[in-house]
Amino acid sequence: MSQLKEFRTIMNSIKSAWEKDKKAAIVMLIGVNGSAYRLPGTKMMMAEGAEMKGSISGGCLEGDIYGYAEKAIQEGIPMIKNYDLSENEIWSLGIGCKGSLEILILPAKKDDSFWESTDKLLNQEEEFSFILEVPTGVKALVTKYGEIIGDSEYLPSIVYESALKGFKSQKRAEVLKWEGRRFVVDVIRPSQKLIVAGAGKDAIPVVELAAKAGFSVTVLDPRSEFNTESYFPKAKHLVEVSENINPDHVNGAWWVIMNHLQSRDEEALYLALKSNPKYIGVLGPVSRTQEMILNIGEDLTIGNDIYTPVGLDIGAETMEEVAISIVSELMAVRSNREGKSLKGKVKIHV
Repeated sequence: MSQLKEFRTIMNSIKSAWEKDKKAAIVMLIGVNGSAYRLPGTKMMMAEGAEMKGSISGGCLEGDIYGYAEKAIQEGIPMIKNYDLSENEIWSLGIGCKGSLEILILPAKKDDSFWESTDKLLNQEEEFSFILEVPTGVKALVTKYGEIIGDSEYLPSIVYESALKGFKSQKRAEVLKWEGRRFVVDVIRPSQKLIVAGAGKDAIPVVELAAKAGFSVTVLDPRSEFNTESYFPKAKHLVEVSENINPDHVNGAWWVIMNHLQSRDEEALYLALKSNPKYIGVLGPVSRTQEMILNIGEDLTIGNDIYTPVGLDIGAETMEEVAISIVSELMAVRSNREGKSLKGKVKIHV
């Protein structure tokens, strides 16, 4: 499973390279054995002139990969490159991950309509499955409605069925083997929608960090002088009072409520509860949130239905520290983790 937002950034970089008459390739991590910096499905762009966007490792392999990508781009043929990061004698880098990686380099040709279709799906903000045969470069897209785009005639039914099942359960890109052939099946999911209710100064680092963490952020605040692109350049803007918003228009979102005005917080909380929320976090003490719940006439359990005080207990005091605490909790809940220290943990990506 990969984030649509990251893939769209890579696709935009490829289009930018094309506009400069440069050939380009998608570089994709398709297999990991042991520890690695990123998960299978991670993608980056490499183009002529040593142009790169994204990362496959922590920055230690990209330079070497580019040499192979340059060859693949010129020949127009997909290439597989394997790295064993435990071989310090070979790399002399002292890399800490100690795992082995399998990387696919796939030339992205400007005249290939497949990439136009991929770009269109990415801009529709709907999930789809990205399928590649290794190492032939056979490509296909499967939409959530079951439509196949690309090299459909080369796609076995078992791979198609796996792609459909992946919409419900896939957590990372998977390699499927069938009759001596290998297919990478990667479900591309849209970013989780996060609504930050409140355009105060302390919301600025929350929005910035949440956007960097892959959330699609909207700021909800009726004050047009504060809820602006200049304060929140990485967010969308709902300059409206909560009671005027149709819950269906914000259905399935994550919420962080931090207006610092209790009446406005109560309106936002009521809207959040009516919109099938995936998460609600409320800034402030438990007693204040309990009073809000009573005022809006709801029967809720703090700790189960609402996260309050919002954030992880990391000793945060400044606005920036509080933002780190809040976004850390969002990430932990998104990944179904408890937000504990990694100290002594043998496996990080599970």
